[in-house]
Amino acid sequence: MTQHVILGAGPAGVIAAETIRKHAPGDSIVVVGDEPEAPYSRMAIPYLLIGKVGEEGTRLRHGAEHYAKLRIELKRGRATAVDVKAREVTLDSGAKLPYDRLLIATGSSPMQPPIPGADGPGVHACWTLADAREILKLARPGARVLQMGAGFIGCIIMEALAERKVELAVVEMGDRMVPRMMGPTAGGMIKQWCEDKGVAVHTGAKVESIDRPAGNGAALFDTSNAPAGRRRDAPMLVRLSNGRTVPADLVISAVGVRPNIGFLENSGVRCLVGVLTDEHLETNVRDVYAAGDCAEAFDKVSGKTIVSAIQPNAAEQARVAALNMVGQRAELRGVTQINVLDTLGLISASFGNWEGVKGGQHIELTEADAAGGGRHLSLQFDGDRLVGCNCVGWTEHIGVMRGLVEGAVPLGEWKDKLLADPTLLMQAYLARAQGQAERALVRG
Repeated sequence: MTQHVILGAGPAGVIAAETIRKHAPGDSIVVVGDEPEAPYSRMAIPYLLIGKVGEEGTRLRHGAEHYAKLRIELKRGRATAVDVKAREVTLDSGAKLPYDRLLIATGSSPMQPPIPGADGPGVHACWTLADAREILKLARPGARVLQMGAGFIGCIIMEALAERKVELAVVEMGDRMVPRMMGPTAGGMIKQWCEDKGVAVHTGAKVESIDRPAGNGAALFDTSNAPAGRRRDAPMLVRLSNGRTVPADLVISAVGVRPNIGFLENSGVRCLVGVLTDEHLETNVRDVYAAGDCAEAFDKVSGKTIVSAIQPNAAEQARVAALNMVGQRAELRGVTQINVLDTLGLISASFGNWEGVKGGQHIELTEADAAGGGRHLSLQFDGDRLVGCNCVGWTEHIGVMRGLVEGAVPLGEWKDKLLADPTLLMQAYLARAQGQAERALVRG
């Protein structure tokens, strides 16, 4: 009987375990998770914060007996080392866990900013259910909340905080919001939109310290015994590099994440930014695989290996890895950077090489909006192929952009038409992608 060990109880780990069970009913499966919770989705935490779901709604699978019925053993622990020669994993308890096939799906963890006061009370990441419980206690209507970071994850958290009717300030080191997803124009439009919605946005700024003045108290402000319209002093004063000082009852740290791969040091498993994998999600060590936020897989658009920490990629990587673990040869078609974001009602998207490629052409179109939102479209080309794009407020083109970028569709004469009018994306897709599919069908 083959022993499958899966490190990580997030979406990648659960999907891999279920896939293995489906195709190998007699094999042993152990899933190791380091939280005292049933497996859940981090992507559901913002919905928990705004009350759309309870904690049960964050669970990846419902029913206390789900994993037991599938004979999937859930074990609490954290891997501290992997011995690929002995084929065993060492857990933080000191226990040794033998394996025949190993899947590394340990995900990522929030980065801890080296800021004085950032490790004190009232400062939280928004990453685990434990974090969410603390945030729910403090992020009451009217609370002064400062969020560090306005990247993709940060904007999702910001949306949930705004729904809770807090007084929100956001600090971003980059010169615009979502700087790793959006160009200057698009990022600037998102910033303006947020400011118009009442969020104070500080771009090009850093938090220098989080001070807790004596006498201000560590609890959330309480106006019950205060004169009308007056609140108690904030327990924290957040000092910014732009000279501003922002009072806060709660500070959220959303400055980025890094893959959980430290335990692989000296294991022989090759890591770059994440665990390096081939098209089968296998590492350089036979029978050791990786999937999800900790895996570095090949991106067919950029021609490079990347860590693409979004749940759809994690799910597909887990499926492919699991099939290979049970001897069914499967290949990952590729990983593309795809981000679609709803920021306080403004929809934006980023695909592929949105910054462009050397020697490539590009076109941008920006339209003003009387309501202050506007629309923006940026297309990047390499030869006659669309390789990347940004859009803000242009929701009707999102599916088409993804299809053209992921499909690497040769545009031919339509490339020049798009350079003249980038809004012709749908027509270009129908003319070229559909034609390409029909020609392939005829050849077949």
